[in-house]
Amino acid sequence: MNPNILAALLLFEFSSTAVSMSFAGIVLFLIAFWAVRRDFGDAPGLDKIVLLGNLCFAIPLAVFGAEHLSAAKAIMNGVPSYMPGRLFWAYFVGIALIAASLSIATKIEVRWSGLLFGIMMFLFVAMLHVPTALAEPHNRFRWAVVIREMSFGGAGWVLAGTAMGRESRWGKSLITVGRVLIAIVAICYGIEHFLHPFGMPGVPLEKEMPAWIPARALIGYLTGTFLVVGGVCFLLGQKTRMAATYLGGWIVLMVVIIYTPVMIAALLDPSSAVKVEGLNYFADTLLFGGAILALASATPAPAEELSPARSQPQPI
Repeated sequence: MNPNILAALLLFEFSSTAVSMSFAGIVLFLIAFWAVRRDFGDAPGLDKIVLLGNLCFAIPLAVFGAEHLSAAKAIMNGVPSYMPGRLFWAYFVGIALIAASLSIATKIEVRWSGLLFGIMMFLFVAMLHVPTALAEPHNRFRWAVVIREMSFGGAGWVLAGTAMGRESRWGKSLITVGRVLIAIVAICYGIEHFLHPFGMPGVPLEKEMPAWIPARALIGYLTGTFLVVGGVCFLLGQKTRMAATYLGGWIVLMVVIIYTPVMIAALLDPSSAVKVEGLNYFADTLLFGGAILALASATPAPAEELSPARSQPQPI
């Protein structure tokens, strides 16, 4: 059999969930790229990286939404037992994630999609992730998930605050809360990278970088440095746009050169669970990069700070 045909069969074999997640990610990439194409072409220098924020944020939400819809019966087991209609909530969250991804990709009503997405993430932290972490208090990966979800929720509020207007009362408050949360997560993750440099760069979970990647320790330490320095800048509110642009750009670069081949290898594995895990690692880290770039876009560039029109909310 032709190797290309065999690879295609392995990609789709045994996993409708992986197929739906991949399809949703590709569709949202096309939508988000179409929405940003003109601005991307006109943006100077590093501002092109900042414009990738909505794209990097929207694609993972669509991937996770498709996972909820295609694997709802498995995901419902994670819904707290005291919640009635657990299958309903699995489907509801899937639909909500896809709706939010479309809103953020097209920049339509982001003030609502970002705000509600942030609230949903904070509810997940309180209802799901903190109880799970408290059940295994010495498991660092459980706590990594807790603060990861907090950064995602904070980034949703950053997007909402930017849509409301950076100088408006609500907009400024939402951006500040999101900035502090992202700062804390960046610093914690940076320290984790110094302690465990062989972990996958960005979000420090169980998987380690494959042995074929050269200079793995260097990548880990460099990522940790970017995270700690960026987190300190975010926390102090100093050089936030520049730090978020470089850190977000580095995380997205890691997604392209490390997570993408790892994901492809996972998709070629016969196991459905391995396929879904590869997609989840890719999407998680891309969303983290998008969260940081959202903070960059929420911070005015020097030219905007000098503009008398900077205080006017931007229509969404």
